[in-house]
Amino acid sequence: MKLEKIIEITRIKQEVKEVEETYKSVLPERIQSSTDAINFAKALIGDEDREVFLVICLNIKNEISVVHRCHIGSLNASVVHPRDVFKAAILNNSGSILVAHNHPSGDCQYSTEDVAVSKRLMDAGELIGIEVLDSLIVSQKDGVSLREIGVI
Repeated sequence: MKLEKIIEITRIKQEVKEVEETYKSVLPERIQSSTDAINFAKALIGDEDREVFLVICLNIKNEISVVHRCHIGSLNASVVHPRDVFKAAILNNSGSILVAHNHPSGDCQYSTEDVAVSKRLMDAGELIGIEVLDSLIVSQKDGVSLREIGVI
């Protein structure tokens, strides 16, 4: 088979946006607990009117380096693929990540799909060396850590 064209990727561009001032007050210096992560995710996506899936990238000191809105779904669903979740983490040399999504209904009860996606992401993270520390579900007033309640 003859190659007609070889393409070299020299740069992958990221769009970087500063965190708005309103979120800086809830930005913890370091994620030390699931409560820190839940409060941060609630401030970012708790009041969204459709499901938003966030990837919170952390350095080796558990400091937030990047937040990526990975996917915006419908009122009650969000389709998430591991390659999309880990893209920002890989590009930013993250040591670990937290994932979070909101439930616009306000009910933070997890579904079997929430648990399955979380476990799939944990398996993928183990393969590539980026640990998924937790999977969070938030609403405007509430939040739950799937690790803390023992389902992942």
